[in-house]
Amino acid sequence: MNLDIGLYQQQSMKLVMTQELRQAISLLQLSTHELTNYIEEAALENPLMELERQEPMMHTIHEAYNMPVMWHDEPPEMQEKEDHRDFSMFDQVGDDNIGISDYLIEQIRLMPLNELEMKQLKHLAGNVGDNGYLEGSYKEAAKVFSISPEQYEDLVVTLQTLEPAGVAARSLQECLMLQLKRMSPRNELAEKVVAAGLEELGTRNWKNLATELNVSLKDIQKVYDDIQQLHPYPGSPFDVEKPVWLVPDVYIEKDGSEFCVRLHDDSLPKIRLNDQYRQLLESKEEGEATEYAQKKYKQLTWILKSIDQRQQTIRNVTEAIVEFQYDFFKDGSNEMKPLTLKDVADKADVHESTVSRTTTNKYVQTPHGLFELKHFFSTGVSSLDGEQTSTLAIKNMIHDLVNQEEKQAPLSDQKISTQLESDKGISISRRAVAKYRDELNIPSSSKRKRYV
Repeated sequence: MNLDIGLYQQQSMKLVMTQELRQAISLLQLSTHELTNYIEEAALENPLMELERQEPMMHTIHEAYNMPVMWHDEPPEMQEKEDHRDFSMFDQVGDDNIGISDYLIEQIRLMPLNELEMKQLKHLAGNVGDNGYLEGSYKEAAKVFSISPEQYEDLVVTLQTLEPAGVAARSLQECLMLQLKRMSPRNELAEKVVAAGLEELGTRNWKNLATELNVSLKDIQKVYDDIQQLHPYPGSPFDVEKPVWLVPDVYIEKDGSEFCVRLHDDSLPKIRLNDQYRQLLESKEEGEATEYAQKKYKQLTWILKSIDQRQQTIRNVTEAIVEFQYDFFKDGSNEMKPLTLKDVADKADVHESTVSRTTTNKYVQTPHGLFELKHFFSTGVSSLDGEQTSTLAIKNMIHDLVNQEEKQAPLSDQKISTQLESDKGISISRRAVAKYRDELNIPSSSKRKRYV
């Protein structure tokens, strides 16, 4: 074995990922909103880039595909346009939501209290969590104010008289009881159930509960329905986050018997070359300024190329999905077919990893609603005739069977399995039905049963 130290020349081939390739891959994973932010950030670093917001336009399904990011090379006098921005009525809605603690303090200020009582109640109101429950204890309050346990309890009771009903409770049982006591007329049976048998009610051990209270199962069912109308977290309406609007990256629209794919390019800013730097590049002068401009010009052209490649890849992948899932777009979720990344990759002539990146964080507007592109990929179950049925379609079938079942005698998992085999020709085990039912957040048959 030769262990000599020396300098040697060796030729080898290896795959190297350039910075440009990394950029193209990273752009492919971005949603349309994220791509817009990326373009705006790139414009801050590249003085050759000038951005212009596109005006809202009405598109038809016959619109031809052009470059999604327009290269504007117009005369300077044509570049001066009024800045039109897209405004939504929702943008003018003020964010005036207040927290539950602030809402309680506003009510406390209107109460006929002395200065010390008001200060103590405001302190307790500040300890009400976002869910509406009172956090902390008497010991913690006693460190701030010199009060007895009885005085502390009186303050809590006063706080619990405020709106919303059930606020400042220290347990679910107390929260529900506070709400029941404000009902008119009072539901005495419901109060008894919450006081003595809330756990049995939740676990649906209704027979024992009915025997203990000497009532019928129908009475317990009625109590259960009434309690379902109460709010277990009275502070939740005050803890409202701003809604996140999902903007489709792709539209699939029906054109006769066919479906057309249209990219959502309206929100992408138009990119054009800065006129002053254009003149510098065309002058062919030598110097640091020209070298800098040429460097930034290469970056700009590569960004444009990467964006166009991204858009075309999204189009190709979406068109492949439409071809495979034509029955879904025509008739709905029950016609969803099993589909893998490899199927789409072969059709779109790209690698599986490219399909995975393309469908990440991308949403498509279809005639049946808004879906993530990944929604159309699923495994399959073989039917009795040898055809494959998507697990998503099977879940929809289970959901439909449960909705149509007789509530006094709900279908067990085994009965659902048998019915799918007899009606749809799909052989699926009871255990698989239970798994899909759990994923759909559908309770078991014993918890779905009703007595009225």
